[in-house]
Amino acid sequence: MSSSLSLVGNTRDGVPVVLLKEGTSDTRGRDALRNNIEAAKIIASMLRSVLGPRGMDKMLVDSTGNVTITNDGATILKEMDVQHPAAKMMVEIAKAVDNEVGDGTTSSVIIAGALLEKAEELIKQGIHPTVIVDGYRKAMRRSIDILNEIAEDVNVDDHDEVLREVARTSMESKIVSVDSNVLSDLAVKAILAVAEKPGHIGIQKEDDDNNNNYFMPVDLDNVKVQRKPGGAMSDSSLIEGIIVDKEIAHPDMPRVIKDAKILLLNSPLEIEKTEFEAKISIDRPEQMKMFLEEETAMMKTMVEKIANTGANIVICQKGIDDVALGYLAKANISALKRVKESDINALAKATGARAVTNLDDPSTNDLGFAQLVEERKIETDKWVFVEKCKNPKAVSILIRGGSERVVEEAERSVHDALMVVKDVVQKPAVVAGGGSSEAYIAQKLRAWATGVSGREHYAILGFADAIESIPIALAENAGMDVIDILAEMHSKQLSENNPWMGVDVKGLKLANMSKKNIIEPLEVKEQVLKSATETAAMLLRIDDILSASHTDGGRVGR
Repeated sequence: MSSSLSLVGNTRDGVPVVLLKEGTSDTRGRDALRNNIEAAKIIASMLRSVLGPRGMDKMLVDSTGNVTITNDGATILKEMDVQHPAAKMMVEIAKAVDNEVGDGTTSSVIIAGALLEKAEELIKQGIHPTVIVDGYRKAMRRSIDILNEIAEDVNVDDHDEVLREVARTSMESKIVSVDSNVLSDLAVKAILAVAEKPGHIGIQKEDDDNNNNYFMPVDLDNVKVQRKPGGAMSDSSLIEGIIVDKEIAHPDMPRVIKDAKILLLNSPLEIEKTEFEAKISIDRPEQMKMFLEEETAMMKTMVEKIANTGANIVICQKGIDDVALGYLAKANISALKRVKESDINALAKATGARAVTNLDDPSTNDLGFAQLVEERKIETDKWVFVEKCKNPKAVSILIRGGSERVVEEAERSVHDALMVVKDVVQKPAVVAGGGSSEAYIAQKLRAWATGVSGREHYAILGFADAIESIPIALAENAGMDVIDILAEMHSKQLSENNPWMGVDVKGLKLANMSKKNIIEPLEVKEQVLKSATETAAMLLRIDDILSASHTDGGRVGR
């Protein structure tokens, strides 16, 4: 039932009761539920075609004409101007998954849409939405238990190659898949460089079974990704330090500094202005000369203090006076000015420097160290590379490529790779991809559902069908016969007791995805199931939609 009335009832005396503002739209009951489910299904069907290595790309054109070509689910949804409130919730699930684990955004939306589609069928059969939600949540918890039973533990200390395979798998469906070997190697090295290793490559984590797992906290803010068109993707590199998108501030300063001793400044290297307005009365030229000489002397003193520390490069967050730049150049000290605060913090972690806020007492202990600081011209810009730092806790990845759109997509792909490697480092367990784990869980859920009484039994069966939408979508996008593939997958997983039989979309056949090195983090799979289930549950529990003003019929579009 849908209405746009502001009068919703009368008292016994016939006096109208005004609850809603004039023009408010009120959609109730099955109409509200059907409206939400339809919007969510449209979003899911839109992303279904991008899943997997043989998925299609989307071209997104914004209001200013800027074009983005991608098959990254999170990027597609971020760029869309979605109007329908239920569709917006589907966008939120993608954002949440992307922020939490970095991969699985497309899968989470597809599964959520499939869960709602199955729920719609169950509702038509007379099963209440609350019963469906309860069944879905039970099935989700059981699915995660099954995932943990079949997941394979990873010893991060000794298995860098597993991390590379995880990173490669996340990029298999991207435009940059041809260069995934190069980019995955950079991602793994970057994460292992910044992972916290107090006294060990892992912090011991409690484990009831064997106590062998490790937990290594990783802050992705410590990995700076810079992109620049030009060259080939294979020219991309890991900098054991930081790239600063500034140039050296004076033409007479050295452009290459070996065995750099770095002083980081948070305060300006210039004469500070008074906090209140002041006037200086000068009535003779000699007074002006004395005033300028005094300022110059102060600048010289500041530079001398810096030189006394042994620093040969100064990196300042604020401004540097031209006079001070001249003295620094004479002292053979290079300088960068107006560097971003985030870069200053990253430089401190990379070089071991301590940012100085007061030039009264800088010391040698404040200095950071790098084997090389060099200004380089990257395409049309000059950047300063602070690299070859010893045990850097912040690093940079420089992405090159043939065009701006290519390096943009490469940056998104590297972000996903960094996230999935971080996921495995923090929770060292993996499962095979290719839809193998989803198909295996679906079979186990169907068997488990036989022991569940009541109408929740049907909700669990619906959940099993919904998560199987992943291998189905992979097969569809590869042009394979879905029915034959699914039947063969079920048969082989049971007969061979092998949960890793999945859809090999490149070979257009079934294969053991673990042997094909198609590997995904356990944490990603868990997050996908949790997010999809909770989103479906939230939408199924809505039976009334109150809209403050009329919309264009709940259209989902750009």
